[in-house]
Amino acid sequence: MKKHIAHIALVIDDYDKAIEYYTKTLNFILVEDTKLDADKRWVLIAPSIEAETKILLAEASNNEQTIRIGDQTGGRVFLFLYTDNFERDHQNMLSKKVTIIREPVNEKWGKVLVFKDHYGNLWDLIQPSIS
Repeated sequence: MKKHIAHIALVIDDYDKAIEYYTKTLNFILVEDTKLDADKRWVLIAPSIEAETKILLAEASNNEQTIRIGDQTGGRVFLFLYTDNFERDHQNMLSKKVTIIREPVNEKWGKVLVFKDHYGNLWDLIQPSIS
């Protein structure tokens, strides 16, 4: 197996609310939802079934984790979502009232916008230029 990042943990406040947001608003898929014990679940989401890296939704279990919800990177863009259809995804975000922090711009390397998810995490939506 080649080395790769399998999962990135995203601290959230409630499993079910997070699943609903990411699947209904951003059109991610629920890859797995397994109960581990009375309070903990293994919840994986991804932008598509083909995605190699998935997001592990990690429900905060103490105050230290709770205060980091939405700001795991100190206000920097945290996640970078590539798309094959920028306009489709941008229009979906607008229709679902996703907060756009930086409107779409064309860069040498592709088209990009910055958006904020339900928790306050900053994301880039990127459609790379075809070389």
